[in-house]
Amino acid sequence: MTVRAVTPRVLEPPARAGKGVSVYPSATAMVWPGEGHRHEAVAVPGVRLSPGDALVEIELATVCGSDVHTVSGHRSAPTPLVLGHEQVGRVVALGRGGAKSTDGHRIALGERIVWSVAVPCGRCVRCRRGLPQKCLTLQKYGHERMRRGWELSGGFATHAHILDGTPMVPVPDDIPATVLAPASCSTATVAAALEAAAAITTLEGALVLVAGAGMLGLTAVAMATEAGARVVVSDPDPARRDTALTFGAVAVSDPRSPADSPLGLAAALVRADGRGAAPTVALELSGAPAAVRALLAAVDVGGALILVGSVSPGPDIALDPEQLVRRLLTVRGVHNYAPRHLEQAVRFLSESWTRFPFAAQVGKTFPLADVDEAIAEAATGTYPRVAVLPG
Repeated sequence: MTVRAVTPRVLEPPARAGKGVSVYPSATAMVWPGEGHRHEAVAVPGVRLSPGDALVEIELATVCGSDVHTVSGHRSAPTPLVLGHEQVGRVVALGRGGAKSTDGHRIALGERIVWSVAVPCGRCVRCRRGLPQKCLTLQKYGHERMRRGWELSGGFATHAHILDGTPMVPVPDDIPATVLAPASCSTATVAAALEAAAAITTLEGALVLVAGAGMLGLTAVAMATEAGARVVVSDPDPARRDTALTFGAVAVSDPRSPADSPLGLAAALVRADGRGAAPTVALELSGAPAAVRALLAAVDVGGALILVGSVSPGPDIALDPEQLVRRLLTVRGVHNYAPRHLEQAVRFLSESWTRFPFAAQVGKTFPLADVDEAIAEAATGTYPRVAVLPG
């Protein structure tokens, strides 16, 4: 892996605590004041880097569905807020003592990296239980109220202030930013979901049903296919179903169609398996209550239903415990991810991005000042991802 030289732009005045860093021209963060308001550009002329911190110049950020849900009022968030948590960038300054990547190597100035959405403490009872993604004092990029000392806390900015303890993974220089930016959310989340499924039943040779062919769903199709599974995708959008086929799906279905119609699930399972066998793994990535119900009914005896998409409040769903017992079903929720999943995401993209059209999934790119327009475009669902370009 090569490290590109960076033109010196960072000044370091003396500091008593931490390392004072000034960037010229000033860093800019697009701050969301709250529902009904447009983003406001805020200049951040300097940051104070504690030991282990890093300052990253953002190359490209993508708009996640959760950003859309927040701005549209479907999920609560503290404001003012710098949204964005899918991005890639280069390190331009380091706190005293430097910083390390997840594999323990020392991060270099100019190194291209992605970083986790979550900052765990590493010490609490949940971190010690192996659940750093649910740390008791968890902080999340793009989710926290903007505060003094951590103004550059989200991806919709020219720079990001990476806190000590944040899992960071170096990435190759030759992979497009449009491929790498989603690694810190959608790709790593799918890695966690498939790991959860594989802990219950094998993926090699399995029939996997995926609900939702957005960025999460397409990534799941590619990753499950690479793991040796045959994947069926259910999505109401014809264009998304067609895209799923380019990511390796062996059959697609329309959840609005009757099960026995040519576009129904039963017909898709026959096309995938030849016998119409039930899937042993079902991944719900759309967040639609109807999809949860459909997958719960479709999964085979001894199978696993992994819920990922239900990340905003919605209606209750009836669950018959007798069916869980008699059919030996496992229902598992996945939210956030552990550092190893980000490593897996980068490894997968590095090895597979040329085999699947990941780069083409960013349909439009907007300048940073037009982040409101970018979020509005993402809300239409026309493209799996819309990007924001700080430069």
